[in-house]
Amino acid sequence: MSDAERDRLTTDGAAWRRWGPYLSERAWGTVREDYSPGGTAWDSFPHEHARSRAYRWNEDGLGGLSDRDQHLCFAFAFWNGRDPLLKERVFGLTGPEGNHGEDAKEYWWYLDSTPTHSWMRWRYWYPQAEFPYARLVEENRRRGREQPEFELVDTGVFDQGWWDVVVDYAKASPDDLCIRVRARNAGPERATLHLLPTLWFRNRWSWGQEAARPGLRAAGTEIVADDVPDGIGRMTLAGSGAPVALACHNETNFARLFGVEGDPHPKDGINDHVLHGLPTVALDGAGTKGALWYRLDVAPGQEAEVRLRLAPGAGALGTAWEAALEEREREADAFYAGIAPNATADEHEVMRQAFAGMLWTKQFYHYDVATWLDGDPGQPPPPPERRAGRNAHWRHLSNHDVISMPDAWEYPWYAAWDLAFHCVTLAHVDPGFAKDQLLLMCREWYMHPNGQLPAYEWAFGDVNPPVHAWAALRVFEIDGARDHAFLARMFHKLLLNFTWWVNRKDSDDQNLFEGGFLGMDNVGPFDRSAPLPPTVRLEQSDGTGWMAMYCLDMLEMAVRLALHDPTYEDVAVKFFEHFTYIATAMNDQGLWDEEDGFFYDRLRRPSDGTEMRLKVRSMVGIVPMYAAVALEREAIPRFPVLSARVFDFLRHRPEFRGVVHVHPGGGDRRALLSVLDEDRLRRVLARLLDEGEFLSPHGLRSLSAVHRDQPYEIWMEGRKVGSVGYEPGESRTVMFGGNSNWRGPIWFPVNYLAIQSLLRMHAYYGEELTVEHPTGSGRQATLLEVARDLQARLVSIFTPGPDGRRPVHGGQPRFDRDPAWGDVVPFHEYFHGDTGAGLGASHQTGWTGLVADMVVRLSRARGGGRVEPFSARSPGA
Repeated sequence: MSDAERDRLTTDGAAWRRWGPYLSERAWGTVREDYSPGGTAWDSFPHEHARSRAYRWNEDGLGGLSDRDQHLCFAFAFWNGRDPLLKERVFGLTGPEGNHGEDAKEYWWYLDSTPTHSWMRWRYWYPQAEFPYARLVEENRRRGREQPEFELVDTGVFDQGWWDVVVDYAKASPDDLCIRVRARNAGPERATLHLLPTLWFRNRWSWGQEAARPGLRAAGTEIVADDVPDGIGRMTLAGSGAPVALACHNETNFARLFGVEGDPHPKDGINDHVLHGLPTVALDGAGTKGALWYRLDVAPGQEAEVRLRLAPGAGALGTAWEAALEEREREADAFYAGIAPNATADEHEVMRQAFAGMLWTKQFYHYDVATWLDGDPGQPPPPPERRAGRNAHWRHLSNHDVISMPDAWEYPWYAAWDLAFHCVTLAHVDPGFAKDQLLLMCREWYMHPNGQLPAYEWAFGDVNPPVHAWAALRVFEIDGARDHAFLARMFHKLLLNFTWWVNRKDSDDQNLFEGGFLGMDNVGPFDRSAPLPPTVRLEQSDGTGWMAMYCLDMLEMAVRLALHDPTYEDVAVKFFEHFTYIATAMNDQGLWDEEDGFFYDRLRRPSDGTEMRLKVRSMVGIVPMYAAVALEREAIPRFPVLSARVFDFLRHRPEFRGVVHVHPGGGDRRALLSVLDEDRLRRVLARLLDEGEFLSPHGLRSLSAVHRDQPYEIWMEGRKVGSVGYEPGESRTVMFGGNSNWRGPIWFPVNYLAIQSLLRMHAYYGEELTVEHPTGSGRQATLLEVARDLQARLVSIFTPGPDGRRPVHGGQPRFDRDPAWGDVVPFHEYFHGDTGAGLGASHQTGWTGLVADMVVRLSRARGGGRVEPFSARSPGA
């Protein structure tokens, strides 16, 4: 059987991707919708407004989709007959409401998706008792930061039964979507579920931008949307059975929210009609938002099915509809079967759901900063404070794209360094999309004119680790190392970004870099994003380590490109020399602590030469290990310009030889460029692989557990100004954001890069270098064996252990005892440093989706294939 999904990707991928899960799960409480004087996004557009107020920039919904420009949207609404509002979107706490920051308080899962979204599956659990909105807010507000979050399952609402809803999408053709809804009554008594498949236009007409208001018509068992833009034309939503067709307008309910007259059939008109019988729907069925209202009466343990079809014409719901669903599901099975053939059944299921989560969290992202700053012609002007506030220096930035998001609810906006990790995993299933995403971040309407990449919506000017060159190389390799045009485009743009880093983050021209936040949140004793006194410098071990890694990634890109264009050899020389400067500065200018055998940040006052190492053992001190690449000796003669310059440089500058290692053996032994020599590598690994420090049963902790009993404190002028203690779970500090925790939990991206560095150095040292693993165990292991063990520990977070329990569920009794609950797999933002329990955002398959890549690598290792595509071979090979 041919691989139909791969054929679609290569022959007509754009058409098949026209419709996808590009609908966010939260559009309220975002910066885009914030028009407040003080930049209080959560309060400017709260959940209480969401059902009644038209969004300016995008839309949200449950288990929904849209076209790629989000002209037309489709999603589901539910009502159990008891709630005070239709369930149209996921509910959660805002940042100020949660005792550990913002947090979604519902249960839903992305079970499956192909890259073109020809097949998708989504699951949602909706309580049959009244949804405890107020109790979730009140209890979490009552709890302090030393207590865990109060979750929906903790309320006991599921003890009274719930609706287990599974939605399947199958495209019969690019614009013909067959949709199946199955609702199982998981309660003790017969119950009624109100199901409302909803179709609506994104509001583009209320903002004075000259967009005409479109229209749809709801009648019988159909909703017809006419004149959908961009050549889509008419789309019809048809449903089985005998639903009631309702229509209103996607317009703000001014009367409810502001006490002034407005549209009589506003955005929440269907809500008010279904719940209260009000005359808030259009009698003629005309509007811009429509729904098919089903009342499903289901016995306990039984299931109701609703068939839907969204297509250009009225679609049949019989044999052809069934065949489309069956065929697309078979094709999805075939597509994923060959990706990790040597994975266990549990690993394969985790991998497939991780891919599904990443594919489902693609979002239509629309944000034109200049328009947001200046205001729309059809609306009151924004407050003058915003012209000097958030993102005021990013007026050039204009986003109108489908982008891979970290999380469709908690992080419904792109984050540049998160996205780099997303692309590495996505490249296994859709390398074209992965490459497009990396290029998008570097386009002129994204990248600042000064070369900085946009960080994320809350502050585009924040500084993220420079990992995009690394990601471009990994995507290039996973895709077969053929697309040199992609690599060259990335290289040219990243030259601008690299120059920005050098000019802006090396303030004293010492090759020691700052950077501030750098994605590390609360790992330090003070907020690194906050400005320091002008006489003080914070020289960052991670900032400098990232730049050393950036140099090597750019060097590797240049060498690969030089195989096709020798002019790149000159640029490769530049990055080789710059790496030696940075790596030597790290070792010789105060970031390395010889006594502790570890790298630390350093506070320094240049005026009088005083300095202080911030002796926190955290991932900040591990990042320098990431800067390592092994080069095959036999490849060096292929680059005469580079080779001559390297040897000449090292002959005349012997002080930089300490970061260039050449194996004394003959044959095909390699050279190694690395911040760490063998002695320092062993000393760092002794801490990294110590179960009393970084090594946990489920990966590497972000902060050494030694700080559990020995918290680090920083004192200045006789008073304590900051401290860091090991916190394996939710952080108790609000220093950097309510839910930002680098004080102990396991994070996938930094674990992933640590594993990569071990594999790269194994390519140089081979079987001759072994280390004690775990430290103190007496067992010796090669770096390859250590890397594979770390991969297995991380994967084990999600797979059932010997007791049948998945660590990610955190020992919650219902998940551990009930098979229906225990088999679902959430992908959290980070994981408890001791137990592996999921913490933070519950659907962060952005970078946590790296677990799928790890399953692929473990499968290849078992099959005797290549160890990994992490430059274990020479860039020139």
